[in-house]
Amino acid sequence: MNQADVKMRWTGGGGVPIRLSRVVSPILSLVVIVALWQFVVSAFQPAPYLLPSPGAVATTLVSQFPVLMYHSGITAFETLIAFLLSIVIALPLALMIARFQWFEDAVYPLLVTSQAVPKVALAPLILVWLGFGLHTNIVVGVLMAFFPVVISGVVGLKSVPEDMVFLGKTMGLSPAQMFRKIHLPHALPSLFGGLKVCVTLAVVGAVVGEFVGSDRGLGYLILLASGQLQTALMFAALILLALIGVISFTIVQMIEARLMPWHRSLRSDGR
Repeated sequence: MNQADVKMRWTGGGGVPIRLSRVVSPILSLVVIVALWQFVVSAFQPAPYLLPSPGAVATTLVSQFPVLMYHSGITAFETLIAFLLSIVIALPLALMIARFQWFEDAVYPLLVTSQAVPKVALAPLILVWLGFGLHTNIVVGVLMAFFPVVISGVVGLKSVPEDMVFLGKTMGLSPAQMFRKIHLPHALPSLFGGLKVCVTLAVVGAVVGEFVGSDRGLGYLILLASGQLQTALMFAALILLALIGVISFTIVQMIEARLMPWHRSLRSDGR
């Protein structure tokens, strides 16, 4: 590889290194959004309870930092547990659906039907069944988050080329070896696509559960601030909620890059 090829790969054909661009571009977008926000507040001067200024939100973040961190920790914990439980539930379902046609015919339509019911409507019923507490929020998070993992897992496991399966059988691979060396590598790209959707839905599910019945978490704090017209506190909680989602998504993406660096979607040059 000559020097020109190395430069092309590093810069992606432009003059800015790809890794640096991936960091700078979101920051510039965020700066533009905050600048527009400040412009709207300065130009139209809405009431603070309608739209606080970025400075007021920043002041609230600093003054209410301990409270915000406490509730953020609760929501982050609920998100993590809901995400892990979603994986534990969804992966065996995906394996069974992909492996057995009778199981797919019996269970798959029920799973699809269950997703047609809004989880916001189910949350009060789950609260009646399970009672008041973090476990209710986690269950709502699991119900919202596990389905994309099932779908992506089934798609990935069923997308293995037949010639690869035939090759594995001719080599005398056991079922466990077939899964580890052939089925799983082919399923990973689709599966991680579902996991990235899953982790963001786990955040949403945890907040929905906190909306319905909780005395802790960012969802509870948003409802409390809304009732007291503390819009700056609401914005601060929303910012931290978005941060939890972005960090969770980034962690899953880092694990994806670690487990399958060979996949073209993770190459900087896209080839």
